[in-house]
Amino acid sequence: MPKIRKNNKMNKNEIAYKKKLSEKIKELKKKRNAIIIAHNYQRDEIQEIADFTCDSLELARKATEVTADVIVFCGVHFMAESASILNPEKTVLLPVEESGCPLADMITLRNLKEKKAQFPDAAVVCYVNSSAEIKSESDISCTSSNAIEVVRSAPNKRVIFVPDKNLGKYVQRNVPEKEIILWEGYCPTHLRLTEEDVLAAKKQFPSAEFVAHPECKPEVLDMADHICSTAGMFKYTKASKTKEFIVGTEMGMLYKLKKENPDKLFHIPTSHLICANMKLTTLGWVAYSLENLVYEVKVPERIREKAKKTLERMLSVTTAAR
Repeated sequence: MPKIRKNNKMNKNEIAYKKKLSEKIKELKKKRNAIIIAHNYQRDEIQEIADFTCDSLELARKATEVTADVIVFCGVHFMAESASILNPEKTVLLPVEESGCPLADMITLRNLKEKKAQFPDAAVVCYVNSSAEIKSESDISCTSSNAIEVVRSAPNKRVIFVPDKNLGKYVQRNVPEKEIILWEGYCPTHLRLTEEDVLAAKKQFPSAEFVAHPECKPEVLDMADHICSTAGMFKYTKASKTKEFIVGTEMGMLYKLKKENPDKLFHIPTSHLICANMKLTTLGWVAYSLENLVYEVKVPERIREKAKKTLERMLSVTTAAR
């Protein structure tokens, strides 16, 4: 019994500490004229204090609409870079300097140039989960929300799709008229989701639909009732009459899904669906970032100008398709 009281006391202390930090962040936001944008995979408490929580496509859109002087990007490095590319006059902060993306690191500028030399007639479509350098060497960017329409929009019959091979395979299935040259990159988090995990979850929750992110392996996608981006998951589950879902993406998604659908149940098929880099950001780091204006992400102008065109083409295609 004493142990239970001790645990309760610790929980109360933690709640009080987070509340204090949240209040401090609100004060610092006002002082710095700042806005906080968070990805859907961030910790629950980070999503709670964010002005906007969204997927990569919406993050790019929001970045073009910001009027604040400071943008605090709760996500990973390539996301903060995209905000800097679209808002060079703003101060863009990444609370944790080490928040990188393993997928984005699976391609280098030198390797991409070599691939382009091999296929000079191909358009380069880069997933937004890539560095500013890679974007600057690409023709157009895409997200998991709009990858199919972006590839279809390319006038070239042949497309080099970088760096996520699983998203590229998914696009190839839906755009058979194009020849897609895949890069050997992948998201380590989504790769951890196996067919066995899905089968076990379906057995445990027989009434649930399985909704999967296109970064998952093709074998896993074959088992899905619906395949979509994180933004698509919010839209689909809200509109569906189904009351129970197995969610095939990073577990941070559950916070907003449950919040928007209190009458529905959501399950993660495996505890391995967690991105360590996304979870590096804490309330403490956000407060520290605002207080000290760190860590600023700035893209060199020669790279920024080229990368901006790549992102703007993507946004133009997506807007036209709406």
